Amino acid sequence: MGNRVFLAACVAACALAAGCKSGSTASKAAPVATAADAGVDAFVIPDDKDEYVPAEFKSGADRWRDTGIYVDGKFMGLLAWPELPLSLKPVWIKVKASAPKRFGTNDTGWRWAKERRYRFRELMVAMGLDPATIKEVHVYGPRFSETTIVSGKELMSKAADEWYFRFGGMIRGKAIESVPEGLGNGVTPDKVSAVMVYITKQPPVLDRSVGLVLDGEVQEGVPYFGTPLRGGVRVYKDDRLVAYIKRQDLPMDQANTTSGEPRWQLYQYLSSRGVDVKDVVEGWVVRDEKWAEQLPQAQLETMWFAAGAQAKGHIELGDAKIKTQALILRSRPVTPAEVPTPDPEEL
Repeated sequence: MGNRVFLAACVAACALAAGCKSGSTASKAAPVATAADAGVDAFVIPDDKDEYVPAEFKSGADRWRDTGIYVDGKFMGLLAWPELPLSLKPVWIKVKASAPKRFGTNDTGWRWAKERRYRFRELMVAMGLDPATIKEVHVYGPRFSETTIVSGKELMSKAADEWYFRFGGMIRGKAIESVPEGLGNGVTPDKVSAVMVYITKQPPVLDRSVGLVLDGEVQEGVPYFGTPLRGGVRVYKDDRLVAYIKRQDLPMDQANTTSGEPRWQLYQYLSSRGVDVKDVVEGWVVRDEKWAEQLPQAQLETMWFAAGAQAKGHIELGDAKIKTQALILRSRPVTPAEVPTPDPEEL
């Protein structure tokens, strides 16, 4: 028994540390939570999520390169600025910024600017979750011991109004958490590695000496899921993740190879994954951490995609081979004011 505890402690200490080499899955992997369990719409996750580990993700820290959001072990998308729900609005914080100081003047050398932040509670609502039903929210830092744990009761409190996240590069880069004093377990990590929400499932317990523990087992990955998802192309429809495309999971029986490389008809593929595309009026391509191209309905209906061996986390859409890292489908047109863009006054 002593050896087992010692081994578990060693594994947990390495799991998120940079340079720690590990390709293992969670010590207690369980099936993906059903839609009924998580209270969210169902969609298909690749069957080999635990078996296939690309070489570039085999080191411990790199397994968490994509900041995933999971609800009761169900993947819900990425915590990335261009993939945030449109219904999630920023909170603008007034901050001081440097400014030119002209010689011989009374210039202060600073100016007022603003910084965009987002409330975690409002993120839950924008994802279609009822905060009143949430047991706990866990925000992972670079190491498991750096996990913020906020109870459902605290999430509904006034203090949670100031529980924010922002992005390191204003509208790009990793999410950074800001925790108000007195909220949660007193742990405030820097960069966010993952967000876990527990509604019906029992949350793990944080043991600062070994990591997150569930039913006596140290968790190396996503509780109730396994190895965190990474790479792949997310497909959203009206703020909800509806499909997840990975090259090795694409059905070859649906592929057209007359062009010399396998390619798939977009709507046929999405329909086979349970996505209702009948009311889609437009799509937006996410690339390089921004909304890059708008695709009209007629183009989407006939569009195909390819995912070559060198795709490296994207697909290519249509004859123009539009590089796509995420695809956002809408059942109503997005107005110019709704398209995510930086504000000229923000830091």
